[in-house]
Amino acid sequence: MKVLGVLASLALIVLVLRDGFETMVLPRQVTNRFRYTRFFFRVTWRCWRALALRLPAGKRRQTFLSWFGPLSVLSLFSNWMLGLILGFAWLQEALGCVLQTPDGKADFWTYLYLSGVTFFTVGYGDVTPAAPLGRLLAVAESGLGLGFLAVVIGYLPVLYQAFSRREVTISLLDARAGSPPSVAQVLFRVAQAGKADALDPFLAEWERWAAELLESHLSFPVLSHYRSQHDNQSWLAAVTTMLDTCTFLMVGVKNHNPYQAQLTFAMARHAVVDLALVFKTLPLAPDPERLSPDELRRLQLWLRQAGLDLREGPASDARLAEIRGMYEPFVNALAQHFLLALPPILPAEEVTDNWQRSAWMRRASGFGSLPLANVEDDHLK
Repeated sequence: MKVLGVLASLALIVLVLRDGFETMVLPRQVTNRFRYTRFFFRVTWRCWRALALRLPAGKRRQTFLSWFGPLSVLSLFSNWMLGLILGFAWLQEALGCVLQTPDGKADFWTYLYLSGVTFFTVGYGDVTPAAPLGRLLAVAESGLGLGFLAVVIGYLPVLYQAFSRREVTISLLDARAGSPPSVAQVLFRVAQAGKADALDPFLAEWERWAAELLESHLSFPVLSHYRSQHDNQSWLAAVTTMLDTCTFLMVGVKNHNPYQAQLTFAMARHAVVDLALVFKTLPLAPDPERLSPDELRRLQLWLRQAGLDLREGPASDARLAEIRGMYEPFVNALAQHFLLALPPILPAEEVTDNWQRSAWMRRASGFGSLPLANVEDDHLK
């Protein structure tokens, strides 16, 4: 029993250290299936998601979901520290390390108390190890605890810097693509301003953003649970809007070089497919369809009126549906998993951007309010 206790306590300590190293230090995706962190997030997210679905859809649910990311990180750190404290307490007891205590007695709770004050380097001195082996373990635990806490403290700024970089670029979509963002708004605003040449630098910026999204969210998957400042914005809505935009530029818009759109599409699709693999979300086609044939005709009419030269016809429509089928099942599965809304392709009503709203005014004057509801197609009447 003594040998089994020593082996079990050492296994617990090594398991926690390995899990912490893979999560916080190793700068690549971990393929090990038997990880405590993966099990922790899978179980806690399922419970949190189930509780969220009991709340009415709206701001309360979104606020509740936004708590999961930060709270889960703090809970995971607490579990790691508790595991190390338990492991060293169990190891001290299994080895029979003699302790000096006020009453001369030592049970497991005494060893646990010693392990806790040693890990956090408190050092009250009321309980101390009397044997050389116990002192050696106490020194090892105090050094490990100090280093572990330093790594944890250093991990949080890295996590929040990656979150901040992600959100800055998402915020830039507000004036360019509406709130929530949509491909219709992107193309309309560019055409309305007569700045079609500005699309390539815009897409190049989003190609890099998609690459950063892939790198950061594979290294730190918990970032996927961190939600944007506004409920009508999200990382998934942003990447889906970019995929929609690239698809329409490659297939539906004439006189536009599709090269940069192809590069951005490839990077964005790479990101969503890899994230779907990480979170084990099987591809799921949207139901109902995001763009019906009638809505496609309406969108084409609207963009023609804005001044875009479009490709139309059965061949173009079929190619458009084919390319959308390359990413929509993946983004829809991620949306179902994270309880995020996919962005519309064609907004159903007049758009008011986030920057136009305030608590004191219904809407600020300026661009961004696009009268979609007034666009009528004679062929649809």
